[in-house]
Amino acid sequence: MISKFKISFILVALLFVYSCGDKTNKISEIVEVDMEMQMSNAYKEGYFELQRGDVLLAAKKFNEAELLFPQSPWAAKSAIMAAYAYYTQDYYSDTIFELERYLKTYPNHKDKVYAHFLLGMSFYEQIVDEKKDLKSILDAKDQFELIIKEYPASEFAMDAKFKIDLINEILAAKEMYIARYYLNKSKWIPALNRFKTVVNKYNTTIYTEEALHRLVEINYRLGLIDESKKYANTLGYNYQSSDWYKNSYKVFNTNYRDGIEEIQKDKKKKIGLIKRFKGLFE
Repeated sequence: MISKFKISFILVALLFVYSCGDKTNKISEIVEVDMEMQMSNAYKEGYFELQRGDVLLAAKKFNEAELLFPQSPWAAKSAIMAAYAYYTQDYYSDTIFELERYLKTYPNHKDKVYAHFLLGMSFYEQIVDEKKDLKSILDAKDQFELIIKEYPASEFAMDAKFKIDLINEILAAKEMYIARYYLNKSKWIPALNRFKTVVNKYNTTIYTEEALHRLVEINYRLGLIDESKKYANTLGYNYQSSDWYKNSYKVFNTNYRDGIEEIQKDKKKKIGLIKRFKGLFE
């Protein structure tokens, strides 16, 4: 049987544990509130500096806010804001570093799509022209394609598609640049392969017509007449009124002359015949 003394001791002990636990919880809550307040202040300072134009200090403050209270929902947003601060002043390497770190640290955050778009834009803005290194172009394309695939209903999907179209124009231009070089050097096979790449991979670009014509031209020169006709038919079906189709027609018809000139000549002949016919009855 438990004595009254033991019961009293247990009650005192439980009360002591409870009071200590309660005190610990209160201290923890106070510390958490204090850290959240510090984080909030750092975030506000970062935003203020961003508005003021000091992006380096703004990024530093956003990083500070994230580190102060990493378990806060605002920590991930602070990481994105640090990246955005760098992006506004074209610090693309720093932007890319911050965004890649954010995507690794917060893989399930709700603003991931925006991070991918900003990452794509950071690569995209570094594109110089089609003759330079392709890394930035391909990295940008990867990010925009990911957005279209993973977030098709997002507000960024349409802009991502537009950017991909522009990137494809650049990639096609690069292929055409190299293909023309081979063509001028009479290196038919390398030229043929480059023009095929344009037709097969970038057939919505402005370079498709010329690429098809060059395939007609080179295949005809190599004696591959059926292959040449195949590309000529494709060109005629899709771009019958274009100058490139007329040039391709001339490959098979050396006596071919411009259709408009022929029509005008036919009209003149017709007028001449009518006059001669009328003259028979005068």
